Amino acid sequence: MNIITPTADGSNTLYSETIGEHYHSKHGALQESKHVFIDAGLKFSSAQKSEILILEVGFGTGLNFILSYEYCAENNIKLNYTSIEAFPLTREVIEQTGYQAYVPEQIWTSFIENYDGALKAEQNLSPLCELEIPHITLAEFDTSKKFDLIYYDAFSVQHQPEMWSDEIISHACSFLKPGGVFVTYAITGKLKRAVKANGFTIEKLPGAPGKREMLRATKAEDK
Repeated sequence: MNIITPTADGSNTLYSETIGEHYHSKHGALQESKHVFIDAGLKFSSAQKSEILILEVGFGTGLNFILSYEYCAENNIKLNYTSIEAFPLTREVIEQTGYQAYVPEQIWTSFIENYDGALKAEQNLSPLCELEIPHITLAEFDTSKKFDLIYYDAFSVQHQPEMWSDEIISHACSFLKPGGVFVTYAITGKLKRAVKANGFTIEKLPGAPGKREMLRATKAEDK
Protein backbone atom coordinates (compact mmCIF):
# COMPACT_ATOMS: atom_id res chain seq x y z
CA MET A 1 0.00 0.00 0.00
CA ASN A 2 1.12 3.57 -0.75
CA ILE A 3 0.38 6.35 1.74
CA ILE A 4 0.26 10.04 0.81
CA THR A 5 2.79 11.87 3.01
CA PRO A 6 3.55 15.62 3.23
CA THR A 7 7.21 16.68 2.90
CA ALA A 8 9.07 19.67 4.34
CA ASP A 9 8.55 21.96 1.33
CA GLY A 10 4.78 21.45 1.37
CA SER A 11 4.67 19.00 -1.54
CA ASN A 12 3.47 15.43 -1.08
CA THR A 13 5.19 12.14 -1.63
CA LEU A 14 4.13 8.53 -1.21
CA TYR A 15 5.36 6.08 1.39
CA SER A 16 5.62 2.55 0.00
CA GLU A 17 4.84 0.02 2.69
CA THR A 18 6.11 -2.72 0.36
CA ILE A 19 9.55 -1.15 -0.08
CA GLY A 20 9.66 0.63 3.28
CA GLU A 21 10.69 3.98 1.83
CA HIS A 22 9.29 7.24 0.48
CA TYR A 23 9.22 7.89 -3.26
CA HIS A 24 10.88 11.30 -2.75
CA SER A 25 12.89 13.08 -0.09
CA LYS A 26 10.96 13.86 3.10
CA HIS A 27 12.93 17.13 3.10
CA GLY A 28 10.97 18.21 0.01
CA ALA A 29 9.68 16.17 -2.93
CA LEU A 30 9.33 19.09 -5.32
CA GLN A 31 12.63 20.75 -4.49
CA GLU A 32 14.51 17.44 -4.75
CA SER A 33 13.13 16.73 -8.23
CA LYS A 34 13.94 20.25 -9.40
CA HIS A 35 17.43 20.28 -7.86
CA VAL A 36 18.64 16.85 -8.94
CA PHE A 37 16.88 16.13 -12.20
CA ILE A 38 15.85 19.46 -13.71
CA ASP A 39 18.61 21.83 -12.60
CA ALA A 40 21.58 19.43 -12.48
CA GLY A 41 20.34 17.15 -15.26
CA LEU A 42 17.94 18.59 -17.83
CA LYS A 43 19.13 22.20 -17.89
CA PHE A 44 22.75 21.04 -18.12
CA SER A 45 22.15 18.39 -20.76
CA SER A 46 19.70 20.27 -22.99
CA ALA A 47 21.82 23.38 -23.54
CA GLN A 48 21.95 24.16 -27.26
CA LYS A 49 19.60 21.24 -28.08
CA SER A 50 16.27 21.38 -29.92
CA GLU A 51 15.42 17.79 -28.93
CA ILE A 52 16.34 15.62 -25.96
CA LEU A 53 15.89 11.91 -25.25
CA ILE A 54 15.59 11.08 -21.55
CA LEU A 55 15.65 7.63 -19.96
CA GLU A 56 14.34 7.55 -16.41
CA VAL A 57 14.80 4.61 -14.07
CA GLY A 58 11.78 4.69 -11.76
CA PHE A 59 8.77 6.65 -13.07
CA GLY A 60 7.01 6.54 -9.71
CA THR A 61 4.59 9.42 -9.27
CA GLY A 62 5.59 11.12 -12.53
CA LEU A 63 6.91 14.27 -10.81
CA ASN A 64 10.23 14.27 -12.69
CA PHE A 65 8.37 13.81 -15.95
CA ILE A 66 5.87 16.64 -15.58
CA LEU A 67 8.61 19.07 -14.50
CA SER A 68 10.69 18.01 -17.52
CA TYR A 69 7.68 18.37 -19.81
CA GLU A 70 7.07 21.90 -18.51
CA TYR A 71 10.71 22.94 -18.90
CA CYS A 72 10.95 21.60 -22.46
CA ALA A 73 7.63 23.18 -23.46
CA GLU A 74 8.77 26.56 -22.12
CA ASN A 75 12.08 26.30 -24.01
CA ASN A 76 10.74 24.82 -27.26
CA ILE A 77 12.70 21.58 -26.85
CA LYS A 78 11.19 18.35 -28.17
CA LEU A 79 11.05 15.80 -25.34
CA ASN A 80 11.22 12.06 -25.95
CA TYR A 81 10.80 10.51 -22.50
CA THR A 82 11.12 6.82 -21.69
CA SER A 83 10.69 5.78 -18.06
CA ILE A 84 11.05 2.25 -16.77
CA GLU A 85 8.64 1.28 -14.01
CA ALA A 86 8.34 -2.28 -12.73
CA PHE A 87 5.52 -1.44 -10.30
CA PRO A 88 3.42 1.34 -11.84
CA LEU A 89 1.04 3.31 -9.68
CA THR A 90 -2.59 3.64 -10.69
CA ARG A 91 -3.80 6.84 -12.28
CA GLU A 92 -6.02 7.37 -9.24
CA VAL A 93 -3.04 7.33 -6.86
CA ILE A 94 -1.06 9.75 -9.04
CA GLU A 95 -4.02 12.13 -9.13
CA GLN A 96 -3.99 12.19 -5.30
CA THR A 97 -0.44 13.61 -5.13
CA GLY A 98 -1.54 17.18 -5.81
CA TYR A 99 1.22 17.65 -8.38
CA GLN A 100 -1.19 19.32 -10.81
CA ALA A 101 -0.54 22.47 -8.75
CA TYR A 102 3.06 22.65 -10.00
CA VAL A 103 2.59 22.68 -13.79
CA PRO A 104 0.19 24.34 -16.25
CA GLU A 105 -3.21 22.67 -16.54
CA GLN A 106 -2.62 21.65 -20.17
CA ILE A 107 0.55 19.76 -19.25
CA TRP A 108 -1.09 17.96 -16.33
CA THR A 109 -4.20 17.05 -18.33
CA SER A 110 -2.27 15.68 -21.31
CA PHE A 111 -0.12 13.63 -18.92
CA ILE A 112 -2.90 12.14 -16.81
CA GLU A 113 -5.14 11.39 -19.81
CA ASN A 114 -2.31 9.49 -21.55
CA TYR A 115 -0.79 7.80 -18.50
CA ASP A 116 -2.52 4.42 -18.84
CA GLY A 117 -1.79 4.33 -22.56
CA ALA A 118 1.90 5.12 -21.98
CA LEU A 119 2.22 1.95 -19.89
CA LYS A 120 1.46 0.00 -23.07
CA ALA A 121 2.97 2.05 -25.91
CA GLU A 122 4.54 5.40 -26.71
CA GLN A 123 2.05 8.27 -26.54
CA ASN A 124 2.16 11.70 -28.20
CA LEU A 125 1.14 14.19 -25.52
CA SER A 126 1.83 17.20 -27.73
CA PRO A 127 3.84 18.05 -30.85
CA LEU A 128 6.82 18.51 -28.51
CA CYS A 129 6.37 15.60 -26.10
CA GLU A 130 6.36 11.79 -26.36
CA LEU A 131 6.03 9.53 -23.31
CA GLU A 132 6.56 5.80 -22.90
CA ILE A 133 6.56 3.93 -19.56
CA PRO A 134 7.74 0.35 -20.15
CA HIS A 135 6.19 -1.85 -17.47
CA ILE A 136 9.30 -3.98 -16.91
CA THR A 137 12.43 -4.06 -14.77
CA LEU A 138 15.63 -2.29 -15.77
CA ALA A 139 17.33 -5.69 -16.12
CA GLU A 140 14.70 -6.67 -18.72
CA PHE A 141 14.78 -3.35 -20.58
CA ASP A 142 16.30 -3.13 -24.04
CA THR A 143 15.97 -0.60 -26.83
CA SER A 144 17.73 0.60 -29.96
CA LYS A 145 17.35 4.20 -28.74
CA LYS A 146 20.32 6.08 -27.40
CA PHE A 147 19.60 8.73 -24.81
CA ASP A 148 21.06 12.14 -23.99
CA LEU A 149 20.25 11.94 -20.29
CA ILE A 150 19.49 9.34 -17.62
CA TYR A 151 17.51 10.17 -14.50
CA TYR A 152 18.47 7.39 -12.09
CA ASP A 153 15.70 7.57 -9.50
CA ALA A 154 15.47 4.08 -8.05
CA PHE A 155 14.79 3.53 -4.35
CA SER A 156 17.88 3.71 -2.15
CA VAL A 157 20.53 1.02 -1.97
CA GLN A 158 19.36 0.14 1.55
CA HIS A 159 15.90 -0.80 0.27
CA GLN A 160 16.61 -1.84 -3.33
CA PRO A 161 20.25 -2.99 -3.47
CA GLU A 162 19.79 -4.86 -6.76
CA MET A 163 19.25 -1.50 -8.50
CA TRP A 164 22.74 -0.31 -7.53
CA SER A 165 24.89 -3.29 -8.50
CA ASP A 166 27.83 -2.75 -10.86
CA GLU A 167 26.08 -4.87 -13.49
CA ILE A 168 22.79 -2.96 -13.48
CA ILE A 169 24.53 0.44 -13.46
CA SER A 170 26.59 -0.68 -16.47
CA HIS A 171 23.40 -1.86 -18.21
CA ALA A 172 21.76 1.52 -17.67
CA CYS A 173 24.81 3.44 -18.83
CA SER A 174 24.94 1.44 -22.07
CA PHE A 175 21.84 3.30 -23.31
CA LEU A 176 23.52 6.72 -23.23
CA LYS A 177 24.98 8.43 -26.27
CA PRO A 178 28.62 9.52 -26.16
CA GLY A 179 28.57 12.78 -24.26
CA GLY A 180 25.37 11.71 -22.50
CA VAL A 181 24.71 12.56 -18.86
CA PHE A 182 23.78 10.39 -15.86
CA VAL A 183 22.29 12.08 -12.79
CA THR A 184 21.09 10.68 -9.49
CA TYR A 185 20.37 11.91 -5.97
CA ALA A 186 22.81 9.37 -4.51
CA ILE A 187 26.59 9.32 -4.31
CA THR A 188 28.72 6.55 -2.85
CA GLY A 189 32.22 5.33 -3.54
CA LYS A 190 30.83 2.13 -5.07
CA LEU A 191 28.51 4.04 -7.38
CA LYS A 192 31.27 6.41 -8.50
CA ARG A 193 33.55 3.48 -9.30
CA ALA A 194 30.80 1.68 -11.22
CA VAL A 195 29.99 4.71 -13.36
CA LYS A 196 33.65 5.61 -13.90
CA ALA A 197 34.36 2.05 -15.06
CA ASN A 198 31.95 2.68 -17.94
CA GLY A 199 33.96 5.60 -19.27
CA PHE A 200 32.34 8.50 -17.43
CA THR A 201 33.76 11.67 -15.94
CA ILE A 202 32.44 12.12 -12.40
CA GLU A 203 31.18 15.33 -10.78
CA LYS A 204 30.17 15.69 -7.13
CA LEU A 205 27.52 18.39 -6.87
CA PRO A 206 25.75 19.86 -3.83
CA GLY A 207 22.82 17.62 -2.95
CA ALA A 208 19.18 18.53 -2.46
CA PRO A 209 18.16 19.48 1.11
CA GLY A 210 18.89 16.55 3.40
CA LYS A 211 21.81 15.28 1.27
CA ARG A 212 25.30 16.75 1.22
CA GLU A 213 26.19 15.66 -2.32
CA MET A 214 24.76 14.12 -5.50
CA LEU A 215 26.29 12.60 -8.62
CA ARG A 216 26.44 13.85 -12.18
CA ALA A 217 28.53 11.92 -14.70
CA THR A 218 29.23 12.50 -18.39
CA LYS A 219 30.00 9.69 -20.83
CA ALA A 220 33.19 10.01 -22.84
CA GLU A 221 32.82 11.22 -26.42
CA ASP A 222 33.81 8.83 -29.21
CA LYS A 223 37.25 9.50 -30.55
